[in-house]
Amino acid sequence: MKIDNSFKPTATSVASKPAPAQVATPSAAQEAVSLSQVAGSLQASERPPVNTARIQEIKAAISEGRFKINPEAIADRLIESARDLLNSNGKRQA
Repeated sequence: MKIDNSFKPTATSVASKPAPAQVATPSAAQEAVSLSQVAGSLQASERPPVNTARIQEIKAAISEGRFKINPEAIADRLIESARDLLNSNGKRQA
């Protein structure tokens, strides 16, 4: 393939391009978000409860080789979780 060098830009073709638009952005000092104390406490209460005694029990069972894995229960809960996700996404889109 041969490149043709015959095109010579003229002053009018270069000058006719519109200038890029200037976008005004608000300064960071103008934007502020604050949560009320109630919103903060609601957000903190959404964390699931942690049973540290049960966690220690499981850790000890794993380290001692007593921990039994039930693949059927794991598979059932994965499928249930996937169904819940699909159902919740379907309800939002409907």
